[in-house]
Amino acid sequence: MSNTIKSINPYNQELIETYTLETETQVFSKLKMADKAFNDWKNEDIEHRTQLLINVGNILEERLEPLSKLITLEMGKPIQESRAEINKCIFLCDFYTTNAEEFLADQIIKTDAQESFISYDPLGVILAIMPWNFPFWQVLRFAIPTLAAGNTVVVKHASNVTGCALALQTIFEDAGFNPGCFQTLVTNHKVIEKVLEDPIVKAVSLTGSEKAGRSIAKVAGQHLKKAVLELGGNNACIVLDDANLNKYIDTIVKARMLNTGQSCIAAKRFIVTENIYDAFVDKFTAKVKTLKYSNPLNEETEIATLAREDLATDIQKQVDDAIQKGAKVVLGNQRDKAYFAPTILTEVTKDMAVFTEETFGPVAPIFKVKNIEEALELATNSKFGLGTMLFTEDTETATEHISKIPDGAFFINEMVKSDPRLPFGGTKASGYGRELSVEGIHEFVNVKTVYINK
Repeated sequence: MSNTIKSINPYNQELIETYTLETETQVFSKLKMADKAFNDWKNEDIEHRTQLLINVGNILEERLEPLSKLITLEMGKPIQESRAEINKCIFLCDFYTTNAEEFLADQIIKTDAQESFISYDPLGVILAIMPWNFPFWQVLRFAIPTLAAGNTVVVKHASNVTGCALALQTIFEDAGFNPGCFQTLVTNHKVIEKVLEDPIVKAVSLTGSEKAGRSIAKVAGQHLKKAVLELGGNNACIVLDDANLNKYIDTIVKARMLNTGQSCIAAKRFIVTENIYDAFVDKFTAKVKTLKYSNPLNEETEIATLAREDLATDIQKQVDDAIQKGAKVVLGNQRDKAYFAPTILTEVTKDMAVFTEETFGPVAPIFKVKNIEEALELATNSKFGLGTMLFTEDTETATEHISKIPDGAFFINEMVKSDPRLPFGGTKASGYGRELSVEGIHEFVNVKTVYINK
């Protein structure tokens, strides 16, 4: 096994940097440092913690351009989307700066006691295992509330964005966080499993694939440690007969093609009622054709390569499976190394991989149904449960179907997206637990009952 990992630009396959993996001894030294840091950090008052969050936000703003370029070089995101990711992280810092004190305040409960309340105490060292597709946002939406609550964190980031991982640690250090509060672990998954097993680690948060989630949940369960899992998605985008396509087609296309389709909450199954079906296919195809592909560092780029060549190979297999089973290619189905062209499929059926599996790339299968009842039945026919979106002018009727959607989110006339003000997470094979909002900051605390008779 190699003791190095390489960061490679997926657009031109050029080597960006080679990193030496940390030894098990080095990793556990960091773990002990995180544990030691927790003993001081947990006692820092909330005003001090939130001031440091302000510092993180300011540094992100100051370094917006180089950090955005780093994201684009390492995982191929169009530069404008990289900037948007950093700006969203700044908003995240602002949100918890404003609200952390209220979220963590003791909650007074009237009981038979003279005084009783709920106290939210930090747990200790929390391990995070993070993906490459939003290399700053995914880490910070975990780390910011977790640190604000008084925990310390160690992060195993995806190997292809190691530069981003190390940049994140530098940001926290420069913001004035105590040494050991935020540390990046540059190592392999075998060592990380041992880290999770260690008593120092009190809980784990993973954003990644269903397979990774099952593996981490198994280890966490064996050691009775809490886990928050944000896994894959196969979100349905339902378009009803009365949907205003002229108003929402840009949003619908963005729901599939943002980040070149590499998003767990992207629209991955388009379910369209028959009276609007042909118009939808025409407008959707016309809009996708306008998306500009070029070097992701170019300002006009809207579609880029996938983050790695093997990801494009996986998408090709899923599309080939659909074609072999009768699907028709309306657009796309061209591949060149890590590039996979935006692809639209019609005449798709439930036995195809593009229906049953998560397609992590710019592929849009479009299903035709008779009515909303059939649309909802098809939408909920999935092992995943991250989110569903529905487009209609009759929002009152749409809200009557909220209880029929078993997912973690239901968006009407908008793409499913994460927002610091709202809880984020899924059901079924999409995982469990919630990030963001008040629910996110409470995931890694001891919800302690205090009962006092004087």
